[in-house]
Amino acid sequence: MPVAKYKGVVLADSNVTERVEGNHYFPPESVNMEYFRDSDTVTVCPWKGKASYYDIILEDSTLKDGAWYYPQPKPAASNIKGYLAFDTRGGVEITD
Repeated sequence: MPVAKYKGVVLADSNVTERVEGNHYFPPESVNMEYFRDSDTVTVCPWKGKASYYDIILEDSTLKDGAWYYPQPKPAASNIKGYLAFDTRGGVEITD
């Protein structure tokens, strides 16, 4: 089961994730939203659409833009609508 952790804290775990461009996208119901705060960051992918971001907040640290999702993806990426992916370069670990 894929699990996303940051500094040992479980952010998400699910038996069902979508793999896109090497990233696990976790369904929203599998995410522990208590560790997330909306970010103002928005980026655009030519084929997925507009991505929104969350900062990951723990008691002792914040990972700016540590997770992202596509609230209204383009049709080619409709399978990841609302699903969260994580910044593994920023320290989030994904284990299978």
